[in-house]
Amino acid sequence: MTRHDARITTVSWIPSEAVTGGSKAIFATVAHYDDPPPDRIDGATTADQLATLEQWRAEDRFRFVNQLAAWVDVDDAGTIVDAGYDGTSMIGATTLGPGGRGVTFQAVPLPVLQAEPEIGPGSVRFVQSFGGRTGVPGPRRVNRPPFVQFWAPLVWTTLSLTIGADGTVQSELTGCSPFPRHWVYDPSGALVAKSGTTDFKEWYRNVLKDSTPWGDADSEAVVTAVESAAERDLSRRIMREGRSPKVRKIKSGTGLMRQGDEATQVVLLLDGVVSIDVDGEVVAELGPGAILGERAVIEHGRRTSTVTATTDCRVAIADAADLDEEALRAIGAEHRREHQR
Repeated sequence: MTRHDARITTVSWIPSEAVTGGSKAIFATVAHYDDPPPDRIDGATTADQLATLEQWRAEDRFRFVNQLAAWVDVDDAGTIVDAGYDGTSMIGATTLGPGGRGVTFQAVPLPVLQAEPEIGPGSVRFVQSFGGRTGVPGPRRVNRPPFVQFWAPLVWTTLSLTIGADGTVQSELTGCSPFPRHWVYDPSGALVAKSGTTDFKEWYRNVLKDSTPWGDADSEAVVTAVESAAERDLSRRIMREGRSPKVRKIKSGTGLMRQGDEATQVVLLLDGVVSIDVDGEVVAELGPGAILGERAVIEHGRRTSTVTATTDCRVAIADAADLDEEALRAIGAEHRREHQR
């Protein structure tokens, strides 16, 4: 008898600039944004990774974690004879007060939803939803009677994990709340994907329990690939060091850059998805954390591609003169390889 086990994990957190409009000033006064979590969950086993996540929770690094861990038993003939769930999900806390210092309220988790394992001829598929709501009252207008609700809306992710009789693994973020940001980690603990959009207004005004997995509904996840470590490092510098960048909202279908235009600025994609077009051919789609336009400012001063918003986006615009040239060159080299046809 052989046992194969695997896991997929989402870590959900509130990035800088995720709350916009009239709610932004209030949010910054009574609560706090989160620093990006690490890009790896240390640990080779489910138990080891959970120990790491418990440490992150103690350090207030996330809002909630959904870990779908599962196993299958395979007999000597290669037939799956048993399967089951494992792992533990967890929820954080909310601290009210300037800069996140003050009174802490434990968030309220909802029951973990685990679908009956779907056992096929050569694999088993598992599906799990987890989430909850802040323990702090959040009076809000909603779009149906009684038109006011005194609790904040729910947050959640829905994960799918398929384990083959030969030990192969496929995993996916299939659904999630529109807020906050959800990062996806593979069985080894490496960050491999993220939700591409956050919409605080939609979440706060329109998410009610019957539009969540606990009401037999879900919201489809827009999932994007992970930016490089070099991009992640430079994005932290753009948002937290030196001169503050200009933050702009970009509507879906709007062009951010046009191939051939002169350029002196670099763009950090804070939220949303963009397409990259070279000579009329789409060569990539990028999501939050991507650095755009660096090659123009370090090579010959003209944009090398056309960039168009495929969803509503938020971007931070920084002057290239305020950024480290070597960091820009490293990112430019990565993008040149990625966009080769």
